[in-house]
Amino acid sequence: MKIYTRKGDKGDTGLLGGKRVSKSDLRIESYGTVDELNSHIGLLRDFDELRDQKKLLIQIQHQLFIIGSHLATEPGKSFDYVPDLDPEEITSLETAMDTMSDALPEMRHFILPGGHQIVSFVHIARCVCRRAERDVIRLGKSESVPDGIISYLNRLSDYLFVLSREAAKQVGAEEVPWLPRK
Repeated sequence: MKIYTRKGDKGDTGLLGGKRVSKSDLRIESYGTVDELNSHIGLLRDFDELRDQKKLLIQIQHQLFIIGSHLATEPGKSFDYVPDLDPEEITSLETAMDTMSDALPEMRHFILPGGHQIVSFVHIARCVCRRAERDVIRLGKSESVPDGIISYLNRLSDYLFVLSREAAKQVGAEEVPWLPRK
């Protein structure tokens, strides 16, 4: 199978189901941002400091592919090869957050992103996740979006925030609190 089809050379692409839409369509933007997020998660997976989270990071990548597949599907169509969204995936994120949070210092202020390269990469993934969530919410205002996608992306961004704190702890990076000027 060739990777190129030449069908998109004029700025449109096909959804699962056959409908052609502009590459600037919000549905395409939504699953494109989910794909971008998946690449950032893959980058995080490559850090040895996050080896305890590697299995969950791979699970997250699989879930993001499922979400992307649903977003790439023409509204009103369904396919047996696109798995359903599993609500247990949200529970696994919550469990991981609870486990990490139990071993982290209490948070009393907002924390500035940064302190170490890995911490910064986790924060970038968190921001891309929030953008994906906003895109999908906007899409849901005009088209059908499967239940669970927004909830998963919301919880995933929370997980990534806690993971940034865990990463800071792992590498001994200082968490700099944001203190508003008075």
